[in-house]
Amino acid sequence: MNKEDIIAKINGFLVDEFEVDNDDIEPNANLKDTLGLDSLDYVDLVVSIESNFGVKLVEADFVGISDFQSFYDLIETKLKAKTA
Repeated sequence: MNKEDIIAKINGFLVDEFEVDNDDIEPNANLKDTLGLDSLDYVDLVVSIESNFGVKLVEADFVGISDFQSFYDLIETKLKAKTA
């Protein structure tokens, strides 16, 4: 899965699951603010990533994740580690 596929898949379920407007999802946009995430929403986000990509995320993975680009990079890194 290439980076564009990862981004498209993430954006697709964010629009569906978190009811965010696709136009609001920009690489440099703040993830938490754009999605309106609270602590329970982070759990939903982790579950969505696990079900869509088959990778596990832990709380420590979100340290330093502030925008969509860093989130995309995290998922790409996890997928590469999974297939390595």
